[in-house]
Amino acid sequence: MEALRHWSVRHSRGLNAFYTRFESLLVALDPLFRRIGYQRLERPVALLERGVKGLLFDCRMCGQCVLSSTGMSCPMNCPKNLRNGPCGGVRLDGRCEVKPQMRCVWVQAIAGSTAIPGGAASVRQVQPALDRRLTGKSSWLRVARERAAQGGATSGADPVAPK
Repeated sequence: MEALRHWSVRHSRGLNAFYTRFESLLVALDPLFRRIGYQRLERPVALLERGVKGLLFDCRMCGQCVLSSTGMSCPMNCPKNLRNGPCGGVRLDGRCEVKPQMRCVWVQAIAGSTAIPGGAASVRQVQPALDRRLTGKSSWLRVARERAAQGGATSGADPVAPK
């Protein structure tokens, strides 16, 4: 899984561009989603999201994805679950102090964010505390509903997701 996480960070620019278009599609589908019912869609979409994001990003399905803000490096892979930057224990070689065999997800986030337009600024934005009630839920559906309510404006980033 770690090899695919590294690949995703190296290709963060393309993945971010894809997600921006995908998000626009989700927002456009909001009327259909409302007719079907977001609650009825939650389980199948969450399963699909878990498969796709699990493969590419080793996603933990926090329900508040911030991948586009973190250079396509999921902060939930941090053993300490830090969502706002690295701890003080990052080793000189960029490895994690808790899991020395693993590269620090925040070292990767900073590297990946440099390839995304506006990513260097977004990686510095403070993320809100994790709402554990959203764990296992689809951030794609949440973003579609929120963006549609805002008039369809897409930001290219989930308020906490990929983006």
